[in-house]
Amino acid sequence: MTGEHRHIGRPVPPRHHERLVRGGGRFLADLRAADVLHAAFVRSPLAHAAVAGFDATAARRDPRCALVLGPDDLAGRTAAIPTVWRLPGQPQESIPVAVHTARYAGQPLGIVVARTPTAALDLAEAVRLDLAPLPPVPTVADALAEHAPPVVPGAAGNEAGRIRFGSPAEEIAAALARAAVVVEREFTLPRVHHSPLEPRGVLAAYEAGTGLLTVHASSQSPHAMRQDLCAVLGLRADQVRVIAPDVGGSFGSKVFLYPDEAMVCAAAVALGGAVRWVESRAENFTGAYQGRAQQATARLAVSGEGRFLAFDADLLADLGAYATQAGAGPHQVTALTLQGPYHADAAAATVRGVYTTRVPTGAYRGYGMQEAAFIRERLVDEAARELGLSPVELRLRNLIRPQDLPHTTHTGLTYDSGDYGAVLRRAAALAERPPPPDDPPWVRRATAVVAAVEISAFAPTALLEAFGIAWSGWEGVRLRINHDGTVTVHSGVIAVGQGIETSLAQIAAEGLGVPLDWVRVELGDTDTAPHSDLSAQASRALTLAGGALVIAARQLAGRMRALAAGFLKAEPEQVTLRIAATADPSSPEAAFHGAGGARITWRETAHRGYRGWGRAHRTDRIRLEESVDFDPPQLTFAHGAHAAEVAVDLGTGRVEVTGYWAVHDSGVLVNPLIAHGQITGGIAQGLGQALTEEARVDGAGLPVTRSFREYTLPAAQDIPEDLVVEHLCTPSTVIPGGFKGLGEGGAILPPAAVACAVAAAVPEIAHTLTSLPLTPSRVRAALRAAGITAEGGIR
Repeated sequence: MTGEHRHIGRPVPPRHHERLVRGGGRFLADLRAADVLHAAFVRSPLAHAAVAGFDATAARRDPRCALVLGPDDLAGRTAAIPTVWRLPGQPQESIPVAVHTARYAGQPLGIVVARTPTAALDLAEAVRLDLAPLPPVPTVADALAEHAPPVVPGAAGNEAGRIRFGSPAEEIAAALARAAVVVEREFTLPRVHHSPLEPRGVLAAYEAGTGLLTVHASSQSPHAMRQDLCAVLGLRADQVRVIAPDVGGSFGSKVFLYPDEAMVCAAAVALGGAVRWVESRAENFTGAYQGRAQQATARLAVSGEGRFLAFDADLLADLGAYATQAGAGPHQVTALTLQGPYHADAAAATVRGVYTTRVPTGAYRGYGMQEAAFIRERLVDEAARELGLSPVELRLRNLIRPQDLPHTTHTGLTYDSGDYGAVLRRAAALAERPPPPDDPPWVRRATAVVAAVEISAFAPTALLEAFGIAWSGWEGVRLRINHDGTVTVHSGVIAVGQGIETSLAQIAAEGLGVPLDWVRVELGDTDTAPHSDLSAQASRALTLAGGALVIAARQLAGRMRALAAGFLKAEPEQVTLRIAATADPSSPEAAFHGAGGARITWRETAHRGYRGWGRAHRTDRIRLEESVDFDPPQLTFAHGAHAAEVAVDLGTGRVEVTGYWAVHDSGVLVNPLIAHGQITGGIAQGLGQALTEEARVDGAGLPVTRSFREYTLPAAQDIPEDLVVEHLCTPSTVIPGGFKGLGEGGAILPPAAVACAVAAAVPEIAHTLTSLPLTPSRVRAALRAAGITAEGGIR
C-alpha cells in the first residue's frame, strides 16, 4: 500500500519503544503522590468458607495503621460491581466488594492501609479470620455432580444459565443422520494465567473538599472502570476521573474493575487522601482473573464426498466463583465462531455456564476464538483421517470462496471480505520442505495447516444490544489542528503495548497530508478522551478508532483546504497542498498553493482560522477541530492460516515446534512492523498454551500454580527460528480505510496447529489429542497407552 499512501503501510518504529527502553516509562508503580498511603489485602486462605469473624483489633491498635475495612465496613461503603453480559437464566447476582462467604482461595475479604507497603502487609497478617469451612467445588465435574454443594445462591445445580446459537436441532440431527462420517470428541481447554509483564495496580486520591476521586490504574478500559466505580461507590461521573498511565500488558486481564481495586478507591474516599496498591506476582497468580476454562463435546458430520454437513457442540464454561462483567462472553464467541471459514449445511452450539469455587474467569486474547479453532480444526483433521483425504484438501473443498462473500453463517455472523483459500494455500506452500535426513528413529516429525476467522471491530451497538451486552459499540475520536498547525488526536482507546499511538498518528497524518512528527496522540484520561466502553479490546482499537479518525481527518482536511482557498481567493478544488517530509508547519515548504504562485503556509492558515479571519459571514464559525463517533454497520472479519512443523520425541513425549508459518489477511495494514510484532507475539503466547500453560488447583481448590516455578511460559528457545509471517490484503468493506483487526489473530491458531501436527506425526495417538497443554507427561502417557516404545517401536 505504500505506493498509494504517504504514511499508511509504512513500517514506522513505534513511538513508545525508545522511551521505554531508555527507562522513561511511567507505570503505576512509578507514580508519586503527596502523603500516599499503602494498601494490602486480607485474603481468604480457603476456597470455600463462611466468614464468621474478621478481628482487626491488633491491626487497628498499631500506630502504623491508617485504616482497616472488613466485610461489614465495606458493606456500608460499597455496592456490587455490575455485570454487563449475562446468560439467559443466569442468577441476578453481581460481583460483591463486601463478602461474607469466601468462594475462592485468594478472594479479598478486607483491606488494610498503612504508612508503608511493608507495614500494610504486616498488619494484614495481624487480622484474625474466623472461617467456617464449606465443601470446595474446584472442577466443573464437581459442580455438576448430583448433590453438589451450592456455590451461588439461586443457581440450581451450580448452573449459570445457558444459550444456544445456530441451526435448529432437527437440522443438526438430519445432517448427522445422512453423514458418511461423524467425528465426535471431548475437548478440554484449561484455565490459563494472563501473566502480563506488569501486574495490576491502583493509585486512588480523594479530595474531600471537591469530592473528586482521581484514580490512576493499570487499566485497559478507563471509561468502563469509571462507570463501575460510580456504581460501586455511589459517586457521580463528574466526581470520578480515571487515568491509565503506561500499561505493561493486559491480554484481557485489565479490562474489568476488580473488587480489590474498588476497595483501594473506597479506602481513599474514607481517608480523604491517596492510597496506592501494586499487585505482587503472587497475588496476580492467585487473585487475578484467568482465561479459557472450557470443556466441550463436539461433532463434525461429513459427506462421502468430503463436504461439511454440520458442526455441533455442547460447551461447558467454568465461570469460577462469580460471573465477571462479561460473564460467559468468551464461550459465547466460541459458539458463534465454531463454523469458522467453512461452508456447512448446519452449525450450532450450546453454552452452559457453571459456577466453581475458583477465581473467576474472563477475557483473554483470542476471546473464545482460540477455543473454537482448536475444537473445529481437530475435528476437521480427524475427519480427513477417517475419509483418507489430505487435511489441506478437505479444508480447501469446504472453505467459503471470495465470490460467496459477504456470507452469513448459521450463527448469524456476516463475513464481509477475504480470500480464505489463498491464505490457506500460501501457508501450506510456505511450510513445504523436506524433512531433515538425520532424525533418529525415536523422533517423529510432521506438519499441519489450520485456518480461522477473527472477529474485529467488536460492534455495532445494535448487535451488542441484541446480545444483551450493556456496553456501547461505537468509538469516538477528537482531531484538532492547533493554532500553530500541529495536530492532536484524542481517543478513548488505550495503549497496552500494541503501538496504537503510532498507528493512529499515521492515520491522522495520512488523512491531513502532514508529516508524522506533527501529530501527537493523547490517550487514557476519562476527563479528556472521548467515551469508550470497550476501548482497546476485541481487536477493535485500530478498526474503530482508526475508522473514526479517517472520517475526521477527511472532514478536517477539507475544511483547512476551504479556509486556505478563501485566503488565496480561489475555489477549494483549485488549491493544492504541498508539504515536504522534513518541513515544519511554518515552513514555505508546507503550504497551500493557488494560481499565479500564491501560497499560504499550513501554520498561517491555522493561525488565521483561530483568529476567525476569512469568514464569509460574521456568524460563520471556523472549526479546526472535528469529533467523530463511529459505529460500524456490522462486524468485520480478519482471517488467517497457520502451519506448524513439530518433532515429537517418542521417549520423553516432548513436542518441539521446529517451524511455524502464518499468513494473515487483516485488511489494509497501517504499520507492517507493528502488525508483525502483534502476530509473532500472539503466536508465542499461543504456543505456550499449546505446550505448557495450565493454571491448576489441588483437590481442596487451593492454587498449585503460584509462581513461574510451577507455571511455565514460553521462552525464547521455545520459539522456532524458522518463524515466518506474511500478510495478504483484502480491505474491509465496512470500515473506513479498509482496516481489520489483528491483535488477537496470532494467538488463535497455534494450539490447533501444534495439536494437528502432533496428530500427523503420531497418528496412533491422534484421537487422544483433545486436551491442552500437550505436556511431555501427557503425550508420553498417550504414546505408552498406544504401545509405542521409547525407541520408536510398536509393542
